[in-house]
Amino acid sequence: MLRTHKLGEADRIVTMLSRNHGKIRAVAKGVRRTASKFGARLEPFMVADVQLFEGRSLDIITQAESLGSYGAEITADYGSYTAASVMVETADKITDDDGSLQQYLLLVGALRSLARREHHSSVTLDSYLLRSLSIAGWAPSFVDCAVTGAPGPHTVFVAQLGGVVADEVAPPGSPRLELKTLELLAALLTGDWAVVESSDERHQNQASGVVAAYTQFHLERTLRSLQHVDRSTA
Repeated sequence: MLRTHKLGEADRIVTMLSRNHGKIRAVAKGVRRTASKFGARLEPFMVADVQLFEGRSLDIITQAESLGSYGAEITADYGSYTAASVMVETADKITDDDGSLQQYLLLVGALRSLARREHHSSVTLDSYLLRSLSIAGWAPSFVDCAVTGAPGPHTVFVAQLGGVVADEVAPPGSPRLELKTLELLAALLTGDWAVVESSDERHQNQASGVVAAYTQFHLERTLRSLQHVDRSTA
């Protein structure tokens, strides 16, 4: 479940990312009533098996069975909640009605990881964002030059050019990253958690800034939930 909003006095419109049918918007009737039999299963961060009745403009949810109850664990921790909020907002913006099985599996895995506290929420989010962008066709380069392909390592990072670039093609005043930060970014992209967990807070903070800039450049819009993310004690 990506997001919900109220409809009338007792209903909700639920936006979902499905495994095989892309994004779906459907009405959950009576779900805001206390006696609703599946209200909690249709909250953000939940994974459910949903049956729908085809309506004129919006489908109607007739049944929902829980597959992954991650909502309570995620919302109980502010860092996990804010990270998950960015994840579902990104998934909503980056996927279309045709959807993507890879994006679906990535999101479910990331929410599960947050709920289980497998890693700090901040690095889990950064890894998710880099992988989601890569699936969408915007894989960043953290070693070889993104413009010329010249072998790295290069330390100048330019989001608009696709990652690190050689000095001769770098725009004047472009920021340089420490090699440890670049190693961390590469590890976040590939899921090398041993490298991620051994990195220090300074490099994690620098990497987070790079990921945020790269994500918002390619989405061509601001992620409203990103400003609330808890980056402390990563």
